[in-house]
Amino acid sequence: MIWAIAATVLAGLATVVGGLLALHPGMRQRGPLAFGLAFAAGLMIVLSVVEILPLSLSTLRASGVGQPLWWTAGAFAVGCALVVLIDAVLPEPAATSGAAGGDAGDGGGGGLGLQDNPRLRRSGLLIALVIGAHNAPEGLMTFLTMLESPELGVGLAVAIAIHNVPEGMAVAAPVFAATGRRGTAILWATVAGLAEPVGALVGYFVLRAVLPPELLVLTLALVAGMMIALSLRELIPAARRYQTHPAQSLVGLAAGAVVVWTSLALT
Repeated sequence: MIWAIAATVLAGLATVVGGLLALHPGMRQRGPLAFGLAFAAGLMIVLSVVEILPLSLSTLRASGVGQPLWWTAGAFAVGCALVVLIDAVLPEPAATSGAAGGDAGDGGGGGLGLQDNPRLRRSGLLIALVIGAHNAPEGLMTFLTMLESPELGVGLAVAIAIHNVPEGMAVAAPVFAATGRRGTAILWATVAGLAEPVGALVGYFVLRAVLPPELLVLTLALVAGMMIALSLRELIPAARRYQTHPAQSLVGLAAGAVVVWTSLALT
C-alpha cells in the first residue's frame, strides 16, 4: 500500500513541475499564454474523447450494466452542466482598467495589462477546480491498479504524470500572469495535484466500501464532460483573447492533442 500511495502522490505532483514551467518569464507574454491555454484545451479534449469516455463505456459494458451508452452520455452531460454551474457561481469580475488592458489593451504585443487581471485569476481558479475533480478519480484508478498489479500501476502512473505536467501549466500560467506571484501559482498547481492522492485514499477507504464500481466509472465520464466543457467555455476563448496571431491557438490545440496521442501510444 505504501508504494501505491507513493506512486499516486508522485503522479499527482507532476502538476508542480508544470507549475514551475509556467513561471518562465515568457508565460507573462500574451502569445505564449495563448499557446499554453490552447495546449491545455487540446490535451483535455483528446484525453476525454480518446481515453476517458471509451474506458467508461467499455467498463460499463463489461460489468453487464444495461444501456451503458446512455449511462455514459448522461454522466457526460451532467459534467458539462456542472462546469456551466460553477462558471455561473463564480462572480464575473468587474471591468477595471487593468482587466481591460489585459483583454484588449497593449496592442497585443507583450505582457502589459495581464498582471492584476481578475478575469485571468478567475480562469485559473476554475481550471484548478476542474483539474482537481479530474485528478481525484484518476488517483483512485492509479492506487487500485498499483495494489492489484504494480507493473500496470507504474505504467499508468507514468502516463498520468506526463499529462499532469501541462495540467499544472494550465493552472499556474493564468494565475502567475494575472498576479505575478510565483508562490500563489505554485500553490494552486500543488492543490490541483494533491487532489489525486486525496481522491485515492477517500475512494479506497470510503467509496469502495459503500458504492458500486459503476459509480466510479460514471464519475470518469462526468469528469470528461467537465474537461470538454471547460475547454470550450474557458480555455479556447481565453487563448483566442490573448493570442497575437491566429496560428497560436491552432498550434497550441494541435500540440496538446499530439502530446496525448504520444503519451497513450507509449504506455
